[in-house]
Amino acid sequence: MKDYLLLFRGGEAKTERQNPEKWQAHMQKWMAWMGGLQQQGKLVGAQPLDESGRQIKGTKKVITDGPFMEGKEIVGGYLQCKAGTYDEALEIAKGCPILEFESGIVEVREIQELKM
Repeated sequence: MKDYLLLFRGGEAKTERQNPEKWQAHMQKWMAWMGGLQQQGKLVGAQPLDESGRQIKGTKKVITDGPFMEGKEIVGGYLQCKAGTYDEALEIAKGCPILEFESGIVEVREIQELKM
């Protein structure tokens, strides 16, 4: 099994949070999806990310506020999972509740083994 990183972008978190019932129903879908992965032994870890952040750039190591991009481009969270193949990781990603929204994006990346 290989490790894959699923990066979540977009969705409707701000809108959903304004309606507590909708937000709770949406979060229950996330918990069910991740719980299923955990039961299968495929969940490594997952966390939401705050919208704030800073960037350090270049050889001068200049620190700036950021990220400054459209909301749908900001990484809102991640999940690390185990899958036998890239196609299996894509199938796992298809179950992500963020894809219930037109602006929802899941980027799937294989985590390379660091050889030292």
